[in-house]
Amino acid sequence: MGFDYVIVGGGSAGATLASRLTEDPNTTVCLLEAGGSGRNLLFRAPVGAIALLPGWINFGNWAYQTVPQAGLNGRRGYQPRGKALGGSSAINAMLYVRGHRRDYDGWAAQGCHGWSWDDVLPYFRRSENNERGANPEHGASGPLQVSDQKSPRPITHAFVDAATSLQHRFRDDFNTGETEGVGLFQVTQFHDAERNGERCSSAAAYLFPAMHRPNLTVLTGAHATRVLFQGKRATGVSYRQGRATQKVEARREVILCAGAFNSPQLLQLSGIGRPEDIKKHGIGMVHDLPGVGQNLQDHLDFILAYKSRDRDMFGLSLHGGLSLLRQMLHWRRDGTGMIASPLAEGAGFLKTSPELDRPDVQLHFVVSIVEDHARKLHLGHGFSCHICPLYPRARGSVFLQSADPLAAPGIDPRYLSDDHDLQTLVAGAKMARAIMQAPAMDRYRHKELHLPNTPSDADWEAQIRARADTIYHPVGTCRMGTDPMAVVDPELRVHGVEGLRVVDASVMPTLIGGNTNAPTIMIAEKAADMIRGLRASARLAAG
Repeated sequence: MGFDYVIVGGGSAGATLASRLTEDPNTTVCLLEAGGSGRNLLFRAPVGAIALLPGWINFGNWAYQTVPQAGLNGRRGYQPRGKALGGSSAINAMLYVRGHRRDYDGWAAQGCHGWSWDDVLPYFRRSENNERGANPEHGASGPLQVSDQKSPRPITHAFVDAATSLQHRFRDDFNTGETEGVGLFQVTQFHDAERNGERCSSAAAYLFPAMHRPNLTVLTGAHATRVLFQGKRATGVSYRQGRATQKVEARREVILCAGAFNSPQLLQLSGIGRPEDIKKHGIGMVHDLPGVGQNLQDHLDFILAYKSRDRDMFGLSLHGGLSLLRQMLHWRRDGTGMIASPLAEGAGFLKTSPELDRPDVQLHFVVSIVEDHARKLHLGHGFSCHICPLYPRARGSVFLQSADPLAAPGIDPRYLSDDHDLQTLVAGAKMARAIMQAPAMDRYRHKELHLPNTPSDADWEAQIRARADTIYHPVGTCRMGTDPMAVVDPELRVHGVEGLRVVDASVMPTLIGGNTNAPTIMIAEKAADMIRGLRASARLAAG
C-alpha cells in the first residue's frame, strides 16, 4: 500500500495538513491516527472535555505522566493529550490564542527564517473563519471557526471588572500580535447554524469535510511504531492496528504530526536521536541527531480556588446536576448556555514588571474549581483562577523508557529547575489574588481554599511546589533551526535524512506567549505551502 505522503498523527497539525495536501486531487495521503474518530458527543460538546481530561474514561486521552519532578516535591506531573482525530484540539478548552508578535520575531532572529510575525500572520488568517468578520488581522473564510463565547457567565464579567478596577487594561482582541490586558477569550467553536455551539476541533474544521476525497485514506486505531528507511531516506511507516503489524509506503515523504511527546519518541524508536538514548534499548542507529527529545518547554499552572454561594457556575450539587441536564437540552436546541462554555472564560495577559517588552504571565479565569486536572473534586460550587509563566527558562526532555513502541515515552519537563520560573509564578499569583480580592468579586467569593489570609513568600512557594502542574502546552522537542542542536530546518525537514519532516508543536524553538493550538494549526498551514511548493518546483524541473 503506497501513498505520496504518510502523516503520523491526526491532531491539530495532522488533520490540517492532510486536508490541505489532498486539495490537489493528484496527491495521495494516508493519515495514521492511534485513537478513534473524534466524533463522539463528549468531543463535540465543549464541556465534555471535563469528562475526558482526568483520564478516568479509557479513550480519547493518552493520560501520560512525567517522571518525578524535584521542583514539585518529587510529584509526578500529569500530561493529558488528545487521542482521537483532532488530537488535543478535541479535548482542550477551545481557546483561540496566537501569542505575541515578538514570539515569532524571536524565532526568526534565532535563524528560523520565514517565521516572523509578518510571515506567519497570513497563515493564521487563512486558517480562520472568525465570527467577527475579516480585517487585516483576521480571516473569515478559513476552515477553523472562531467565535465569541456563546454564554459567558456573569462572574466572568465581574472578573474583568475586578481586573480593570486595578488598572489592568481591557482588551477585546488578544490576537492582533499584542496581548497585554484582560477580557474574554475567543474560542474555536462553530458559529454556523447547523453546528452552532459545538467544538470546532481541527478534525471537525479540516478533516471531516475532506473524508470523502478518494485521494485521502484515514486509518484510526493505527499506532505508528517505526519510520522505515532505505539508507537515510524515509520510505514508509510501520504501524500496529489491532493485533496486526502493517506497513505503509511513502513515495515522497513521511510527516510526523504526533506532538511534542510522540514525535520525538517515534524518531528515537526509528534510530534518529542521541546514541545514548537509543542504543541501550537495542535499537539500531540511522542518524545521530543530538537535539531529538531535548528542549522540552511547558507552561506550569498554579491554581487559586474559591468556594462560592452563587450557583450560576459549574459545581457538584443536586442543583448543579439538574441544571446541567437542563443546560444540555438548551445547548442541543440552539448551541448556547453552560454546555457551550469553554470553562476558562476570562483571559489575562499581565506583566510582572513594567519594563518587560511583553506579558510574562497568563491568567485563565475558570467558572468552576478545576483542580488537579478535574481529578480532585469539591462539593458545591466555585471558581478558580489559573496562573502560568509564559516564558519558562526550564528545559526538559522526552526519552525512550523501553523499545516497546506502545509504551509511554519518558517525560521530564524539569519544572522550576530555574528559580526565575518560580519567582515569576509567585509574582503572577500575587497579581491574580489581588484581582480575586477586588470588590467586583465580593458577591461571588465565599471561601478561599489552600492559602492563609496573608501568605508569605514561603507560603506561596510551598503551595506552588505542592499543587502546580501543566496547563497542557508542551513544545520544542524537535526544535526548528540551523544550529547543531536543531532537529528540523526552517522548512521542517529533519536534518541529516531525506523524505522526513516534522510538523507539530515540537518544532517550536521556544514557547509562544499563550495557548498552543492555534499556532500549531498555523504551522501546518505553512508547512502545506512549503510541501506544495517543493512539489511544484519538482514538476517544473522535470518538465
